[in-house]
Amino acid sequence: MALILCVEDEESIREDIVDELRDAGHTVIEAGNGVEGLEQIAKHHPDLVLSDITMPKMDGLTFLKTLREKHAEHYDLPFIFLSALSDRKDEMRGRELGVDDYLIKPIDFDMLLVTVKARVLRTEMIKKQKEAEFVRLYQTLKTTSEKEATHN
Repeated sequence: MALILCVEDEESIREDIVDELRDAGHTVIEAGNGVEGLEQIAKHHPDLVLSDITMPKMDGLTFLKTLREKHAEHYDLPFIFLSALSDRKDEMRGRELGVDDYLIKPIDFDMLLVTVKARVLRTEMIKKQKEAEFVRLYQTLKTTSEKEATHN
């Protein structure tokens, strides 16, 4: 299963989400705001981030923007917003910043688990494709190098 970072300032909501994800077999790390979230990403390199939008210290939009702009090594990290607000402006801003999905509070845990599963599977497929491309490239370079060595 996946290593998931849950960033939510309301402890009771965060605990419920973490319990659901752990019951589904995931490993979960936690943060109470975007500043802590960035620290957890740097320390643990999660497979996916679930983040509230409205939080103290660093809100979700700033958290996502900072992650995408200043931490290029995590640019493709799947990011899902959790929001009690269905503010179209915030949703549009999030999509401009590269958020992968939105879940509306109160959280439908069945929808949460399906969404997480889909994002994790997609990420795994992309990683496998990249690995296969690297193997093909390596083999091509190796073959080319061997041919050049025999011709010299």
